Amino acid sequence: MATETESSRHALRNTSPTPRTATTEGPRKPGTGKQKPPGGGRLRGHLIGTYGLLTLTVLLFLVFSLALPDTFPTLANASSILSNQSIPAMLALGAMIPIVTGKFDLSVGYGLGLAHVLAMQLIVNNGWPWPVACLVVIAGGGLIGVFNGLLVEFAKIDSFIATLGTGSVLYACTGWITDGARIVPGPHGLPPAFTDLYDSTFLGLPVPAFYVLGLAVILWLLLERLPLGRYLYVIGSNARAADLVGIPTRRYGIYAFAGSGIVVGFAGVLLAAQQQIGNPSVGMDYLLPAFVGALLGSTAIKPGRANAAGTVVAVAILAIGLAGIQQLGAEFWATSLFNGGTLLLAVGLAGYSARRRLRAGATATRKSLSEPAPSTPAPSTNQA
Repeated sequence: MATETESSRHALRNTSPTPRTATTEGPRKPGTGKQKPPGGGRLRGHLIGTYGLLTLTVLLFLVFSLALPDTFPTLANASSILSNQSIPAMLALGAMIPIVTGKFDLSVGYGLGLAHVLAMQLIVNNGWPWPVACLVVIAGGGLIGVFNGLLVEFAKIDSFIATLGTGSVLYACTGWITDGARIVPGPHGLPPAFTDLYDSTFLGLPVPAFYVLGLAVILWLLLERLPLGRYLYVIGSNARAADLVGIPTRRYGIYAFAGSGIVVGFAGVLLAAQQQIGNPSVGMDYLLPAFVGALLGSTAIKPGRANAAGTVVAVAILAIGLAGIQQLGAEFWATSLFNGGTLLLAVGLAGYSARRRLRAGATATRKSLSEPAPSTPAPSTNQA
C-alpha cells in the first residue's frame, strides 16, 4: 500500500505543472529577471527631490559670495541672517504642524502680534516678573491653538475659515490691549535678562538660532520617531482611513493646533525681546514667509510631506535669497515679490511631490499584486 501511494504521488508530481520557485529556477541573474533593479533615472529623481533644495541653498550662497565677496561670506553677515530669520523660521515650524494633518492655521501671524504685545503689556504696564509673563503668553498661545482645533475638529469648520476668523478676533484683542498705540518701556527699559533671550550669543552665534535648531530637533523626534508623528502623518494622508484603523483623529488634530499655538506664543516672546516695544501691526508681516517656508519645506528631505528638516532648509534658502538681493541694492518691493513668487513655486512643487509620492505608492502596490504568491513547501513523503 505504501508503494502504491508513493508511486501515485510521483506520477502526480511528473504530470502537474511545476510552480515557479527560486529553487526550481535557480539563482536569478542580474538584469535577466522580471524584477529589475531601480533605474538610474528613478534614483536621480529621488536624490534631486530629497537634496535638490539643499544643493540650491549652497549654490545660492556661493553665487552671492562671488557677487559680494567683501560683505556676504562673512561671520557678521551670517550672524545677521541667523538673528533676523530666527523668528520667521520658528513661525514656519509652528505653521508646519497643522499642515502635517492636512490643515492650515492662518492665525499664526495674528497670534504672533497678540503674543508680543501681551508680553510687553504684562511686563511694562502691569509690572509682572518677565518669566511669569512669558509663561502666561506661551500658555495662552496653546489655548488659542486648542480653540482652533475645536473649531476645526468638532464644529467642522474648514481650517482656512476657522483660523482666519480666529485671527481676526486676535487682531481685535491686540487693538483692545494697545488701544492702537505702541507699548513703550519706561526710562529704565526692559529687564536685561528678558532682552538677553534674543540679544545674547552662544559659541559666537546669536542664541535665537539655537532656539530654532532645538525646536527643529524636537519636532523631528516627535514626527519621525514617535507614534504621535506617525498618527499625524496618517491623518494628513487619509483621515477616513485613520478613523477606520482606530486613530482618534479629532484629538490628534487638536494636538497639532495646540502645538502650533505654543510655538507661536514662544515666537511672540522672542519678538518682544527683539523689538523691545509693543507694535500692534507687526504680526501680519510674518504670515506669508511662514507659509512659504512650511510649504517649500515639504519639497525637500521628505518630498511630498511637511517635515521639520525640510522647513529649516526652506527657511535657509529664503534667508540667503532675501539677504543677497537686499545687499545687491534691490528696491523695497523686491522682498514681497520674492516671497510671493516663492510661495507660488512652493505650492506647485509641493503638489508635484505629493502626486509623485502617490504614483510611486500605486506602482508599488500594483507590482506587489502582480507577482506570484510564494509557493508552499511540499510536505515530506518519507515514511518510516
